Amino acid sequence: MKRMKKLILTLTVAIGSLVLTSCGEYAALQKTPDYEYKYEAAKAYYFEGKYNRAATLFYDLLAIMKGTANGEESLYLTAMSEFGNKNYDMAHQNFKKYFQTYPKGVYAEPARFYSALSLYNQAPDPRLDQTNTIDAMGEFQNFLDLYPYTPLKAQSQQMIFDLQDRLVEKECMAAKLYYDLGSYMINSLYGGNNYDACIVTAQNALREYPYAAPEKREMLSILTLRAKYQLALRSVEEKRIERFRDTIDEYYAFANDFPESKYLKEAKDIFNQAEKIVKRKHINMED
Repeated sequence: MKRMKKLILTLTVAIGSLVLTSCGEYAALQKTPDYEYKYEAAKAYYFEGKYNRAATLFYDLLAIMKGTANGEESLYLTAMSEFGNKNYDMAHQNFKKYFQTYPKGVYAEPARFYSALSLYNQAPDPRLDQTNTIDAMGEFQNFLDLYPYTPLKAQSQQMIFDLQDRLVEKECMAAKLYYDLGSYMINSLYGGNNYDACIVTAQNALREYPYAAPEKREMLSILTLRAKYQLALRSVEEKRIERFRDTIDEYYAFANDFPESKYLKEAKDIFNQAEKIVKRKHINMED
């Protein structure tokens, strides 16, 4: 990040040469034909944290600065000003424009990081569409692929995990909804459609997100066990024993993965009931 330190030094010099306070002075800056002065003023506003004013001036300058020595920096600082303003969608668009225009530019590394971070900051509630979440994960991964030794590696990896947990939470909610619906639908009484859907949703999530937070994996696993037991209870005769045996196997997997789980007693009760039914069937067959 030596380049970033250089930028900070440049901005400090700009502040030392400009005192920007009054609204009238700002209005005059917007109209001035002195583009170099306007550019230094925009940088000073940015460094002072007056991101809205900085962004407005930078947008005025983008077309003028394009192709000049300051063109690259002006585009990057426009994006940073939008980021500082928490206008994350506009920030993302400008960062993306920067590294597409200057793939080997002075600020290419931080631009790619902040592009991903802008999407991260727009990641929605797990109940909503997760397109931004998936896009943010992709951008962070691209960033790490391009800059494997970046000092931002640990932070980027943690954000990928955070975003992944958001996706897992959505799958947890979907699996629980299917389980709660149970045999509500007419065909579920015999086909077990909602319980099947719960099992498939939970197991797919466990496969797709192996590094999900332990509490999320635990929830997906107990939902799978519950659903398998309920599905077995509601199965036609020729499938019941096979499905109770599957429930028993699922219990052993759960107990092995989560030996200290708060759901262990519930899981053990399910196991005992399933084992009792399987043993009873075995005795009846011997008779």
